[in-house]
Amino acid sequence: MHFSLVYIYTILLLTFSAFPITMKFLDFFFLCPTLIALASAAIIIIIIKVHGKIISVKKRKYHHVAGTALHQFLNFHRLLEYMTDLTRERKTYRLLSFVRSEVYTADPNNIEHMLVTNFANYGKGWYHHSVLTDLLGNGIFTVDGERWRHQRKAASYQFSTKLLRDFSGSVFKSNAVKLAGIVYEAAVSNNTIELQDLFMKSTLDSVFKVVLGVELDTMCGTYEEGKQFSNAFDEASAAIMYRYFNFHWKIERFLNIGSEAVLRKNLRVIDEFVYKVIKSKIEQPQTLQFDETKVMRGDILSRFIELEETDPTYLKDIILSFIIAGKDTTAITLSWFLYLLCKHPHVQEKIAQEIREATKVSDGSTIDELADSVTEENMEKMKYLHAALTETIRLYPAVPVEGKFCFSDDTWPDGFSVKKGDIVSFQPYVMGRMKFLWGEDCEEFRPERWLDENGNLKKESPFKFTAFQAGPRICLGKEFAYRQMKIFCAILIGSHSFKLADKNKTAKYRTMLTLQIDGGLYVHTFQRKK
Repeated sequence: MHFSLVYIYTILLLTFSAFPITMKFLDFFFLCPTLIALASAAIIIIIIKVHGKIISVKKRKYHHVAGTALHQFLNFHRLLEYMTDLTRERKTYRLLSFVRSEVYTADPNNIEHMLVTNFANYGKGWYHHSVLTDLLGNGIFTVDGERWRHQRKAASYQFSTKLLRDFSGSVFKSNAVKLAGIVYEAAVSNNTIELQDLFMKSTLDSVFKVVLGVELDTMCGTYEEGKQFSNAFDEASAAIMYRYFNFHWKIERFLNIGSEAVLRKNLRVIDEFVYKVIKSKIEQPQTLQFDETKVMRGDILSRFIELEETDPTYLKDIILSFIIAGKDTTAITLSWFLYLLCKHPHVQEKIAQEIREATKVSDGSTIDELADSVTEENMEKMKYLHAALTETIRLYPAVPVEGKFCFSDDTWPDGFSVKKGDIVSFQPYVMGRMKFLWGEDCEEFRPERWLDENGNLKKESPFKFTAFQAGPRICLGKEFAYRQMKIFCAILIGSHSFKLADKNKTAKYRTMLTLQIDGGLYVHTFQRKK
């Protein structure tokens, strides 16, 4: 009976593999009650077989079993709400899959143990590397040990240089002005626009210029080769993300079918484009000559080449990691931020007033003049804007779940143990909705929680506010991201006001590795009265 159920479950998985990645296979799944019953039985039997012996003979104390991978699958359409419900019952719990436990925790002490105290025992491991390596290779987000330390050191140096800060600031302003021009045209013509897509294009253009020194220009669509890369990168990223939910992706890759066929096709486009740019950069000098003065190129690729890193594969892995880190994260945060400002117009107006006071723009100022007034010094004065962005990240973190691989058996500060091979995760989205961390109003959008009585910014423990991680793997691009978001917000909100196209609609997220607004963000825009 056991082998029959496994056979049926295998047939079911192969049936799903015949459909493209975009198919809503859950609709098909729920139309087949007999298959789901048999598949469920098979999963439960396998889990009991795998875990039963461990549970029965264990000497250590392990976290409560709250469910299985099947429960996650059945709650896929509301996955983060499901995980929030579980966390409200227990700060830390286990879900059982076929061969391991998946441990989820919202306990800051446990998170500090993972990210700092016993950092060496928790990393990407073979599992995450196997999923991500076809796109990101041996880049900083897929490796551990010496490879990671080498890349981290080099990247940390680049992010700390004034050259990159100045160069990236000018790039962000340029693309924010382009986006503000599109918003202006929509306001004048009284047209609705979809902001999330525009943010995605604008931030991709920005990160591509900062990382590679190349104008992608997806907002205007004038660079056909750049457009092809952008589309291929989006499709490849989606296919890579799908692997985390597709139990048989390796079979699809071997047979070159389904989402893996889509991935392989797009990887060829990505590799061809990136290797072409790398070759061009290596062959040209990394300094420009102006009136007998040497000026260094500001993009990250040029800076790595200056450090005599000339292996094309190594450079590709590095820069694609930076692109995937900077492309969606700021765009998603800006989208949720504008959504929340539309839901809380008094906050939107308070931010607009702060921007006007900080920049001291005069009546009738153009978008370019406003952009010129958005300096580092003036942005330091925009504390309420900073607080509102942080509050957005608390409620809607761009990466809602962070996972690690446990390298060896360990006992956490709460007294419970984890086993070698377990996947251990903390969930910034879920933690933002925990009363024991943020109080009774944890689900309210309240920027004031990040300001003290004098209006100065307050700091929270990174083991409580986990969106940027902590310890040795803390996000290198944190200040980089805040700078980009504040520049975009200052220029957009300083020149326009925004209202939802459907003020009664509640935004929902798409269940994927990043927290995109499902269906986009449609708004009406209006020029601000001087």
